[in-house]
Amino acid sequence: MKLLSAAIHGNYFFLAAALVLIVQVVEVASAPRNNGRSMVAMVLPNPIEIIERDFKALTRRVTAHHILLPKSDEVAITLKQRIRNKSNPAKDSGRDAMFVVDAFSQAAEKFSRDEETAVRGGLLGKQVPQGYCRAPEIDKACFEVPLGQISGPIESEHGYHLLLVTERTNCPKLDGKYNRIERGDDGTKTVFVGDGNKQAGGSEQIGQIAMQQVGFWIVVSFLGGILAEFAAKAASVVETLPWE
Repeated sequence: MKLLSAAIHGNYFFLAAALVLIVQVVEVASAPRNNGRSMVAMVLPNPIEIIERDFKALTRRVTAHHILLPKSDEVAITLKQRIRNKSNPAKDSGRDAMFVVDAFSQAAEKFSRDEETAVRGGLLGKQVPQGYCRAPEIDKACFEVPLGQISGPIESEHGYHLLLVTERTNCPKLDGKYNRIERGDDGTKTVFVGDGNKQAGGSEQIGQIAMQQVGFWIVVSFLGGILAEFAAKAASVVETLPWE
């Protein structure tokens, strides 16, 4: 009981996963059987995969900059190209390249209509969680656009936004082994970096959480089995009732 109490305490999102698991078990148990054999074992999700998925979803973080502009495609696209030209000028332009974050921040300070973020180069926040941004379109885009690229225009009720994500954690399908950009040795190039130590720490934390939930999942599996058996018996009774 102590193990169960420790497993449940402070980990309410696992309860939601457990309820989903039990509902799936009952639905499958109530469904028609194949040659009298239950197909429950074929559809049960892996509890460890659920824990890892939920852990990553709850611990996603992002560092991003934005520029708020009026709703004009021409204005947004022109400024976007201007920033790109500053960070990666043509060889025959005679201009020195700028680090993409510097070029974006400079444009944000000069052109962004969001006065609160413009004074800090358009910075929305450092390592902030999903749901932090007031505009849901920007909040969603922070976890969808490519890392280190100027994205947009993205429309919201406030206007058009240009967006630059400089760091993102726990989005391996999107970012692969690189999760942030840094200034290169020459001060202008963009270098993609993987935070190996942080990712390893995250894996260890996932393992610790998984171990803490062992007692919880044992009880859930037990209850699921009881409910499945009850649903199966109920289905069998219904089949034998003289409805016709």
